Amino acid sequence: MKRSNDYRARSHPAYWAFLVHRLSGLVLALFLPLHFLALSQSLRGEASLNDFIRFADQPLFKFGEWCLVVLLSLHMMGGVRLLLIEFRDWSGTRNNWIAAALGVGMATGLAFALALMN
Repeated sequence: MKRSNDYRARSHPAYWAFLVHRLSGLVLALFLPLHFLALSQSLRGEASLNDFIRFADQPLFKFGEWCLVVLLSLHMMGGVRLLLIEFRDWSGTRNNWIAAALGVGMATGLAFALALMN
């Protein structure tokens, strides 16, 4: 018997919450080596670190920082949502938890974007 995926499930909010949580985790994991590279500049001396900070002060890097903060917030809230599902005895689709996780992630991104403009 061959198993096949039911594509109707991909329109469910829980699938999209799973997908956002999985992709944000992967992107954050891919970011870590770049973060360690940036931190290693401080080991090369003050001038090297200052050069990197000047290079990273470009608008593209600021947008990347904003994306990372949003992804981190979405990943964290998705993890909290999964912990609540795992350790509580509630049932149902929990669409409001998905909406709350998305809302907190977007609010964090908005707050960070406003802080970047100052």
